[in-house]
Amino acid sequence: MFRLVDPHPDLHRSFLEAADEFIAEGREPFAGLVSLASSGDFPGAEFSRAGLEGPDEFRRYIDYLLADRLEETPRPRDRVTCTVRWIVEGADYLGRVSLRHQLTDELLTWGGHIGYGVRPSARGRGAATYALSATLPLCRERGIDPALVTCDVDNVASRRTIEHNGGIYEDTRQGKLRFWVPTGHEPRNTPRQ
Repeated sequence: MFRLVDPHPDLHRSFLEAADEFIAEGREPFAGLVSLASSGDFPGAEFSRAGLEGPDEFRRYIDYLLADRLEETPRPRDRVTCTVRWIVEGADYLGRVSLRHQLTDELLTWGGHIGYGVRPSARGRGAATYALSATLPLCRERGIDPALVTCDVDNVASRRTIEHNGGIYEDTRQGKLRFWVPTGHEPRNTPRQ
């Protein structure tokens, strides 16, 4: 059964295995790699695949993710408060879902309120559908209804995930399909075999 959990050091090995899958696929941003320059009160953040091997650096990465959900956490001007949850099955890290608490002009076109990524070896089993569904009540708690969710025009699986969760297509902008998803339903946990 799928679950959404806060980032946790117990998932270190599984996280790194998933990161390697994302990197092999050419999708480094989904591997958890971060490189943000310092600006204003934000001290900058740098997390590399090699660095995340170390348990102390991995813990620092988790602390960074958990702090990012707090309004008072310094961040670059173009970044918004964001709650990251990890998609797990048993003790296996399958991917992540990000709930952005606000929308910028850029997020209105690319990104939306909710973004998700599932490691290649775990795709096609309903993990993304579950993660999106389980994140919608968190949106509702924050007063976000409906939530904007976008995907690449050629990402048929993501489009189906959004539509399965009630997404209503609005338009296409810069190669992104844009959907508004009502946030007033209960999470689905329907893995596909």
